[in-house]
Amino acid sequence: MKHIIAFAGSNSKHSINKQLVTYVSGLTKDCQVEMLDLNDYELPIYGIDYENEVGIPDNAHKFLNKLKSSDGIIISLAEHNGAYSTAFKNIFDWMSRIESKLFFDKPMLLMATSPGGRGGQSVLAIARDRFPRHDANIVEVFSLPFFENNFADGKIINEELDEQLKNSIEQFQKAL
Repeated sequence: MKHIIAFAGSNSKHSINKQLVTYVSGLTKDCQVEMLDLNDYELPIYGIDYENEVGIPDNAHKFLNKLKSSDGIIISLAEHNGAYSTAFKNIFDWMSRIESKLFFDKPMLLMATSPGGRGGQSVLAIARDRFPRHDANIVEVFSLPFFENNFADGKIINEELDEQLKNSIEQFQKAL
């Protein structure tokens, strides 16, 4: 059985991206999905002085090892001011100090959602450009706009968007 790591690129307890990635986790077939929470991997803000004086924190190694041991990655990125959340960027920076090719060519379903009509398109564009440089194998990309209008009771309620997502999940699973 394939082992998938799934997480939201947010440390918000009420993250809409965590809600989306949780929904997607339940739609995967014949896979074991392990949900990670960035809050369980607290790290100091990355800085070269800290790294030189103290070293790389254990939580960065632990998170990276989760990615390394998986068969695939599902991530839903929060968008803060058009870019990654600070929590995600920080763990990304720490992991890249351990291993620059930190996605290990694992198939990835890359997603984002937002309250607005663009559905996290800015952060997705950044990730689509940046992640392959770190050995990401982005198989599918999904954006959910207007989260409050399209998601309720733990699922996507817009049938067209839900069908798009299910097609993306199917393609992702074929790549595993």
